[in-house]
Amino acid sequence: MEISGFMPNKWIATALGIWIQCICGASYTFSIYSPALKSTQAYDQSTLDTVSVFKDIGANAGIISGFLYSAVTTPAPRPFAGPWVVHAAGAIQWFLGYIFIWAAVSGVIDRPPVPAMCFFMFLAAHAQTFFNTANVVTGVHNFEHYSGTVVGIMKGYLGLSGALIIQVYTTCNGDPSNFLLMLAVLPTLLSIMFMWFVRIDKTESSNEMKHLNSLSALAVIVAFYLMVVIILNNTFSLSAWTRFFTFSILLILLAAPLGIAINAQKEDFREPSPSFISEKSQVNKSESMDAEDSVEYHELPREENQIMAVANSRTPQPLNVLEAIRTINFWLLFLAMVCGMGSGLATINNMSQIGQSLGYTATETKTFVSLWSIWNFLGRFGAGYTSDFLLHSYGWARPLLMAITLLGMSGGHIMIASGFSGNLYVGSILVGICYGSQWSLMPTITSEIFGLEHMGTIFNTIAIASPLGSYIFSVRVIGYIYDREATEEHGSCNGTHCFVVSFLVMAVVAFFGSLVAAALFFRTRRFYRLALQRRVECLS
Repeated sequence: MEISGFMPNKWIATALGIWIQCICGASYTFSIYSPALKSTQAYDQSTLDTVSVFKDIGANAGIISGFLYSAVTTPAPRPFAGPWVVHAAGAIQWFLGYIFIWAAVSGVIDRPPVPAMCFFMFLAAHAQTFFNTANVVTGVHNFEHYSGTVVGIMKGYLGLSGALIIQVYTTCNGDPSNFLLMLAVLPTLLSIMFMWFVRIDKTESSNEMKHLNSLSALAVIVAFYLMVVIILNNTFSLSAWTRFFTFSILLILLAAPLGIAINAQKEDFREPSPSFISEKSQVNKSESMDAEDSVEYHELPREENQIMAVANSRTPQPLNVLEAIRTINFWLLFLAMVCGMGSGLATINNMSQIGQSLGYTATETKTFVSLWSIWNFLGRFGAGYTSDFLLHSYGWARPLLMAITLLGMSGGHIMIASGFSGNLYVGSILVGICYGSQWSLMPTITSEIFGLEHMGTIFNTIAIASPLGSYIFSVRVIGYIYDREATEEHGSCNGTHCFVVSFLVMAVVAFFGSLVAAALFFRTRRFYRLALQRRVECLS
């Protein structure tokens, strides 16, 4: 598909992938329509929580999307195949899930049984993994040397998507039923319109980092603007025209990635993409390195099936998911994510209850719950960009930054447990940033340790750690301890004692996760050092 002067390439794919990321994070907006869902379906709190659990599972269990992506893009794109197939599968699930929920809430159909509602909630949330997999993995293919940055951008906009969708809802001043109809129709149409442009394009150019930096700066501007708008909305009663004006500015900012992409495309046309190594240089190097190329280095023992690439490659021999799960590195990464993603998600899931028990007003609680999207974005974007900078400038392996952020998350849990004045503001910022960091670092590390070929399947398998950890810490730790304390106070619990033990437990867990990530760092640092060394030699 080609429009005059507008030929799809890696830059157009990135810009339109960003747009899809901006509207596919509806799982973060459950609190907008959950009261209507509860009242119209006559659910008690336990039933509503059960439906919410299926939402969390669907939004994080993306193994099928990973398998589908590998099937339609490996070993090479074929006719009627490519990332757009994954987007199409996601769009179908998305529409079916949300249109069913809308029909139930609006009364178009009779009240469905709870298992049916759980299934369609799972289906709607599960579609998110298809969009995310197609955009993130394609981005890594297209910008292999700056994978941390592009994953940070894509994951960052996904983290902002909840706040962006809520801004649409706030501007339109609609009711929850209309909000669900909007969720069913708008993202479906936009994803179908843009999915044809999301494609793998491995051409390289000398200005990649320049334009990625522009996209990064724009993402920060969008996040800062959203933060200001959220604070104003939660502090003052803005008029309809003011909301419309602020939303119009937001739309202009969201349109800007396409302008950056078109500019990058024009520069590529004016200056043909230089090869990192000329053909003559390649011939000379191949002659001088024949002996070297016959020698392989190994990051892990050969019996663990983690054979690294030959010396002139930056990635290991690609592993499929079954081969990956037989390695120690996979389980170190999975365990670190259980500790980090699980405790972070448990924190945001219980934020309202924590604020109530600590005496925060409803407005204050709403504000820091809304701002969680911003802290989540800063972590996702910041960790991706920073890990690329540290790797290329100082040779620091990415798992080291994962260990540092998990250590910071442990500190955030301790702050929340302490109960000092303003603790929830400070603690939620630290936990939110460090939680978001894991979503950026984990896919990038996965692509580097296990290869790109099956990246989508493997990182979505590791992502199961998020709902697993959330269940353990939300239900078995926070829920159990809170209910025990509430029983002694006749049904409700107020004060720091309601959550202090829970967050001290999660602080210890996050600290343990930091140690696990440190172990992964020591196991992979030689691989990262040699990969960086070979890339520098290729560029010279």
